[in-house]
Amino acid sequence: MKKFAYTTILFLLLSTVSCKTDKNKEEDSKVTTEMETKNEWITLFDGKTTKGWRAYNGQELPPGWIAKDEELQFDTELGKEQDYTGGTDIIYGAEEFDNFELYVEWKLPKGGNSGIFYHLKEGYDSPPEVSPEYQLIDDENYASMHDLTSYNLSLGYTNKPEELKPLQQTASDYAMHAADPNGKVLNPAGEWNTTKIIFTPEQVEHWLNGKKVVSFVPWDEAWYEKKNSDKWKNSKDYGKFKTGYIGFQDHSSPIWFRNIKIKKL
Repeated sequence: MKKFAYTTILFLLLSTVSCKTDKNKEEDSKVTTEMETKNEWITLFDGKTTKGWRAYNGQELPPGWIAKDEELQFDTELGKEQDYTGGTDIIYGAEEFDNFELYVEWKLPKGGNSGIFYHLKEGYDSPPEVSPEYQLIDDENYASMHDLTSYNLSLGYTNKPEELKPLQQTASDYAMHAADPNGKVLNPAGEWNTTKIIFTPEQVEHWLNGKKVVSFVPWDEAWYEKKNSDKWKNSKDYGKFKTGYIGFQDHSSPIWFRNIKIKKL
C-alpha cells in the first residue's frame, strides 16, 4: 500500500515537473519567435516591381518612378533648384513604422538632390512640412550647378548664401542636425552610397557608408529648441509623430535606390 502511494506521488511530481518544463519551453519558444520576428529584415522593394509604393497623398505611383535593373528609379531630367516648386514624392504605403533600423543603397547624378523621409504622415502639402529628412545631395557640385542664394536668404543665411550649408548636406537631419564632417565619406556622383537610419525614442542615428555622422535625442529640450529656432519654427507638426511612413523625395533629380529594407526595433 505504501509502495503504491509512493509510486503515485512520484508520478504526480514527475508529471508536474514535466508540465512546467513543457510550459517553460513553450514560453521560451514564444519569446524566441517574437525576438526572431522583431529582428527580421522587411524588404520594402523586391527589385522587380513597385509593389507597396505609391504617391504621397495618392493611390498610384507617379510617372517617372519605375522598377528597373533591380533598382527603384526616378527617371527624369535634372531640374534647377531655383525652379523647384515641389515634386511627386513617394511612400512605402503598406505599413507605418515607429522604432526601426532602415538600410538603403542609393546614388545621384552630378548636381542631384533627394531625401529619405520617416515618420511621415499624409494630409499635408508636402512631406518636409511634417517629416524628418535624411538629406541626399551632391555635396561637391550642387552649389556650382544651382542658384541657392534666394532660398538661403529666405532662411536668414546672409553669409555666403550661394553656398550649400552644413544642415543641407548629405546625411544631415535636414535643417535640424548637421552631419559630422569628421570621417564622413560620400562617394562621388554616379557611385553607390549606403545609408542607415536608426530610430528609437532614446536616440536617432544617421549613418553614411559605414560611419555614424549624426546622433541626437528626439523630442528633448535641445530638439525643440532647434525645431523652434530655424526653418521649422512655423511648422507646428514637424517631427512630432512617433510612427509613420517611409518616403523618398522627388527634388527634380534622377535618383536610384536598391536593397531597401527595414528592421523593427
